[in-house]
Amino acid sequence: MENLQHMANGVPIINRRYRKRRIRKGLVLLTFILPGLIYYIVFHYAPMYGLIIAFKDYNPFVGFLQSPWVGMKHFRTFFESLYFSRLLKNTFLLSFTSLVFSFPMPILFALLLYEVKAGKLRSAMQSISYFPHFISTVVVCGLIRQFTSDSGIINAIIELMGGSSIRFLNEPGWFRPVYIISGIWQGMGWGSIIYYATLTSIDVSLFESAEIDGATRLQKIYYISIPSLIPTIVTLLLMNLGNLMNVGYEKVLLLYNSSIYKTADIISTYVYRQGIINLQYSFAAAVGLFNSVIGICLIVFFNWLARRVAHTSLW
Repeated sequence: MENLQHMANGVPIINRRYRKRRIRKGLVLLTFILPGLIYYIVFHYAPMYGLIIAFKDYNPFVGFLQSPWVGMKHFRTFFESLYFSRLLKNTFLLSFTSLVFSFPMPILFALLLYEVKAGKLRSAMQSISYFPHFISTVVVCGLIRQFTSDSGIINAIIELMGGSSIRFLNEPGWFRPVYIISGIWQGMGWGSIIYYATLTSIDVSLFESAEIDGATRLQKIYYISIPSLIPTIVTLLLMNLGNLMNVGYEKVLLLYNSSIYKTADIISTYVYRQGIINLQYSFAAAVGLFNSVIGICLIVFFNWLARRVAHTSLW
């Protein structure tokens, strides 16, 4: 063989030059994952050492190791507080309702795009739908405040139709609808990319055969397009369910105020107030750790459920 050289006694050994070439090629490929690896080590794994402050009365002047150990004290304080049930309820409801209404929209939009035969129209729809994703959260929240203000365009339309203006961001009942609708607008187009890519990979002969058999457009979507999307849907749904308790606090923080804490205050914003504003580092770390543990339990459970029901899972 060309990659083997034979010794005098007839025993083959690996060609050293070939082996060095393979190692060099592998090292070049490994350098591509090095930035991502460093990022996760520095910003995700290394900071996990700081979780010990959840079990201590952390004092920044003496450090992690010298701060007194208090065990489960901060967890008990959180579980016994008046805010525990409200925070848990608000976090779950906001995340769950966002998932229920937001998750199907990219799928429906991808199916719609795939059925558009005019290439220029499809490209224009994609470009327009992707644009909100690249707008920063601060700008999006500023637009929401402008549109939902007393003199905003939404209240102007309501008054034009004979209704009375609504203070959307000052009434607890309106916070979740505003949050969910704006989230759909911002993420629907970008989220449809992976579904559209899956649809384009379907063998065209399947659609041609179905058309010969007399299948309508809806039947082709139901019997070909949707079944082809199921593995992708299950995978992304599991990833979303794993983050069910990790509602993006930036958007909530920029939209909420004390008058709507009843429905808008979530665990992440509570951790921010306690840790950054009130300087209760250990208590905030304990609350954040509790939130993360719940998230891990959820993704393990739903991964097991998906493997049993849909025969598709993350691992």
